[in-house]
Amino acid sequence: MKNKVSVLFMLAGILFAACLLISNIISSKIMMLGPWAVPVGVLVFPLSYIINDVIAEVWGYRKARFIIWAGFGVNLLALLFFSLSIAVPPAAFYESQNAFATVLGSTPRIMAASLIAYLTGSFLNAFIMSRFKVITKGKGLPLRAVVSTLAGEGADSLIFISVAFAGLFPPSVIMTMVLTQALVKTVYEIAILPVTVVLIQKIKKIEGDDVFDYSVSYNPFRLKEV
Repeated sequence: MKNKVSVLFMLAGILFAACLLISNIISSKIMMLGPWAVPVGVLVFPLSYIINDVIAEVWGYRKARFIIWAGFGVNLLALLFFSLSIAVPPAAFYESQNAFATVLGSTPRIMAASLIAYLTGSFLNAFIMSRFKVITKGKGLPLRAVVSTLAGEGADSLIFISVAFAGLFPPSVIMTMVLTQALVKTVYEIAILPVTVVLIQKIKKIEGDDVFDYSVSYNPFRLKEV
């Protein structure tokens, strides 16, 4: 049936949203990766791009587009409730209000930067993955996965860091942060690529190779016929 949604697709969508939420929460902690300081979220966030690759490769851009917007909605809802929970007066005996606000709170500028970067990077990743599959007639999966992630992660890092920190750090520092995060996330993708390829192949055997939609509008704002 045309509108039938598989269990595997739903699980992939749930995991995608979960990775986004987790990475946003833990990114308030900064760790050292060699000589570079990066948010701890880089340990989790690249998984969302891998899941994005799986969805785009198996089910096509239309399904990936739906999951991206769903993830955006989930994250926006979480940010609203985080803000509400911080604003609610704490109990007199609760002594962790400042720590709670530090972990879950974010400035409007950083919030906007995160959401814009997420949408741009995720759609660019899904578009390249799906469009190149059509052009290559399904060949070259590893190359498509790496190129799409490099473009998506690069755009995500460039937009987020530029919007969030422009005027706060020198341009040279901002560019170093952009390149470092994009490189770390892409290396992550390459390192786990064999697992991604095997996972896609196994899901295709279960779902069937014909579930990919070759005739679809690549407009990211079209939500009909999910």
